[in-house]
Amino acid sequence: MDDSVDNSTLRWSTHPGLVVIGWVLAVGAAVAAVAASGSADRPGTLLFGLGAVALTLAAAYGTFVRPRLAADAAGVRIRSLGGTQELAWDAVRMELTTVRRWGREAPVLEFEALAAEAQGSSGDNTTSSGGEGLTVLGWVELGADPRDVHDALLALRG
Repeated sequence: MDDSVDNSTLRWSTHPGLVVIGWVLAVGAAVAAVAASGSADRPGTLLFGLGAVALTLAAAYGTFVRPRLAADAAGVRIRSLGGTQELAWDAVRMELTTVRRWGREAPVLEFEALAAEAQGSSGDNTTSSGGEGLTVLGWVELGADPRDVHDALLALRG
């Protein structure tokens, strides 16, 4: 797939507001860890420190893995920390399913690489998962309702 961007490319990422909230909470937890380090509350310092690290990692992931999903007439690109997985429409199975999370049903989009002809970001005719793999994206990763994204992708796929 060509890396050029035009108006026919659709993109989805974690909502920017959610990423900003993650960074604000990470800074707040770091400040609380530093403040607690001056007291005798070692468990509190440890918990705030671990929280700061976890929030920083989550916010960094939301910042650097953008766009999480992009699609055009040629196929889809799914970005992760390991690189970008480029899949032609005929080399990917896309399915809208529901999963149970925290006691309620949530829609998710599943993308499965079907064949080794899916081209990864290195151009060596393999994906980051060895030619086959399953990627599950929900509302948080897409920044939109997976049902709406599925409808847009079906219209684009034709």
